Amino acid sequence: MNTGKIVRLNNGFGFITREGEEKDLFFHANELKNVQFNELREGDELSFDLAEGPKGLNAVNVNRV
Repeated sequence: MNTGKIVRLNNGFGFITREGEEKDLFFHANELKNVQFNELREGDELSFDLAEGPKGLNAVNVNRV
């Protein structure tokens, strides 16, 4: 399981920053577990798995810590 913090939220999707990584990870609201998209705030810590998407790595199985 990986962890990171939300850096941006926008209409059903967002981006997560991870310590030591340059590129932010995309996540979609459909991948959220045990939390609704409208409950998330920038700076919230998340745990997630990684999956290869059409444009690179994405966060999947996303939970708020």
